[in-house]
Amino acid sequence: MVEATLSKEQRDTALNDEPTIAPPIDADIKHSDAASRLEHLRVSDDELVGKLKYEQLSLYEKKSVLINRELDFMNKASFWGMGRYQWCIFFLCGFGYFLDLVWAQIGGLIGGQIQQELGIADNRIGDLSTCFSAGLTVGAFFWGLAVDIIGRRWAFNLTCLIASVFGLIFAAPSNYGALCFINFCIGLGVGGNIPIDALITLEFLPTNRRFLLCALSTFQPLGVTIASLISWGLVPRYACDTALPACGGGVEPCCRRSDNMGWRYAVIVCGCMTLGIFILRFVVFTFYESPKFLLAKGRDDEAIDVLYKIAKFNKQPQPQLTIDDFRLLDKEVAERESITSDEPILEGTRPLTTGQLMRQRLKQFAGQFKHLKGLLATKRMIWLSLTLWVAYMALFFSFSIAGGYLPLILRAKGIDTSAGLDETYRNYVIVYLPGVTATILGAFLMEIKWLGRKYAMAFAAALMGTSLFLFATVSSFTAYTGLNLFEYWAQSLYAALLYAATPEYFPAPYRGSGSGIASTLGRLASTVAPVASGTIFNPRSNSVLYMAGGAALVSMLAILCLPFDTRGRHTF
Repeated sequence: MVEATLSKEQRDTALNDEPTIAPPIDADIKHSDAASRLEHLRVSDDELVGKLKYEQLSLYEKKSVLINRELDFMNKASFWGMGRYQWCIFFLCGFGYFLDLVWAQIGGLIGGQIQQELGIADNRIGDLSTCFSAGLTVGAFFWGLAVDIIGRRWAFNLTCLIASVFGLIFAAPSNYGALCFINFCIGLGVGGNIPIDALITLEFLPTNRRFLLCALSTFQPLGVTIASLISWGLVPRYACDTALPACGGGVEPCCRRSDNMGWRYAVIVCGCMTLGIFILRFVVFTFYESPKFLLAKGRDDEAIDVLYKIAKFNKQPQPQLTIDDFRLLDKEVAERESITSDEPILEGTRPLTTGQLMRQRLKQFAGQFKHLKGLLATKRMIWLSLTLWVAYMALFFSFSIAGGYLPLILRAKGIDTSAGLDETYRNYVIVYLPGVTATILGAFLMEIKWLGRKYAMAFAAALMGTSLFLFATVSSFTAYTGLNLFEYWAQSLYAALLYAATPEYFPAPYRGSGSGIASTLGRLASTVAPVASGTIFNPRSNSVLYMAGGAALVSMLAILCLPFDTRGRHTF
C-alpha cells in the first residue's frame, strides 16, 4: 500500500523503489572529518530533560535525539510546522480517541432498551458495562505491551479492526450473555487506543508541536457528543413503549425485537464509523513503522529509511541524517566502552532434549518482555513510573465514585436527576460538548514556559477536586447541571494533559508498556472505587463526594512529585 494522494504512476514506482538511504561514506574517512561530524551531531545539554548531560546518554538515546532533530528540520517549511504525514497521523490517532468514548457512551445510552427487550433484572444489567470495562482494562494492558513487542504499525491497525468487527456483530444477537461477551471484545480493541495513539503521535511530531498531544483529547468529547446525537436520533424513534414488558412471559402486547430496533441501528452506525476509520488507517493511508521503535530494536537502517519516506510524502528535501552518522556514533561508543552483545543460542552437535528445547523456547519468550526492566531500571525511572501510575489510579478512582454515587445523594436531597430519553440525550450534548474547549486550553497551558506540563496538570487536578467538593453544596437541579458541566470540563482538561504528558516521560523502548500499565491501573481503580466507597456510603452524607475530591487531590500531589518537566525537551 502507498499513499492514496499519489498518482497511479507514482504509486507503481513507489512499490518498486529501493530504500532511499544515502550511500555509505568512504570507509577510510579521515579521523578529523569524523570528529567534526560527531561534534555536529552533538546536542546541547539544555535540550535534554531534567539534569541529563549529553555524555550520560546511551547510544540509543543519542540516535533518538538525532531522529527528533531531523523531524523538526523537515517540518519547518511545512504548513504550521507540520508536514502532510504528521497531519495524517494526528487526525487518524485522534479518531482512536474518538472511538474510545463513542463506544463507552453508546453502551450506556442503549442499556435501558436492551434491558426492556430481553427482560434483564436490575441487578444484572450492569454486567454489560462491567464487561466493556473489563475489555478496556485487558486491552490497555495487552496492547500497551504488544506495541513495544510487535511494533506500532500492527497495534495501530488491529485495535481498530477488532472494535469494528465486534461493533457490527453487537447488533445481531438477542441473547444477553452473547451481548456481554461481544461488548468485552469491543472494549478489548478500544482499550488500546489512547495509550497507543498518544505514543504514535508523539513519535512523529516535531518537538515544538507536541502540545498537539493534548489537542488529541478534543476528539473525546466529540465522540461523546456524536454518540449522543446518534442515539437521540435513532433510539427514541425506534423504541418500544416503556410500559411494555419483555416477550416470553406470555404477556401481550410485549416489547418485540422488530419494535425495538433503535439501539441496534445506533450500534450499526457506530460500527460503520469504526470500520471506516480502520479503512482510512489501513487502506487509504500507509503507516510507516516508528523510527524510535526501529531504533529500539537495533534496526537503524530501517529507521533512516522511514525518515526518507516521510520526507518524500511531505514533499520535502531528503534528510541530512544518514546511516553513516549512526555508524560514527557506534564507533565512538565502541571505543569508549566495552560493548557486549547477547550470544546466540548454540545447540552444539548433539540434538537438544525435550526439556532443553522447552527451556530454550521459554527463555526466548521471556526475552520479549525484557524491555519492562527499563520501567524500574534506575531510581529516577522507579520514581517517575510510580508517580504517574498513582496519578492515573487516583484520577480514575475519583470520577468513578462521583459518577456512581452522586445521583443517589441528590435523590436523597429530593433532587430528581432522571429524565426521558429525549431529555437525557439532549443533556449529554449540553454537558459534554463544552469539553472541547478544555482540551484546546490544555494544549495552550502545557506550552506556557513557567507552567509546562507538570504544573498545568496539577492545576487541572485541583480544579477537578474542587468541583467534586462543590457537589456537596448542590440543592437544585439547575445547580447540579451547572456543576456537572464544570466537573466534566475540569476532568477533560486534566485527562487531556495527563494522556498527552505520559508518553513523553517514557522512552520509546518501553513507552507503550509504561503508558499501557498506567491506563490499566487507572481502569482497575475505577472498578474498585464503587466497592471501596460503598463501605462508607450514606445517601444523607457527602462523605463519598469528599473521598472523590480527595482522590483528585492525591492525583495532583503525585503529579507535583514528577522529577522533571518535558516541555521543549527531547524525548527518547
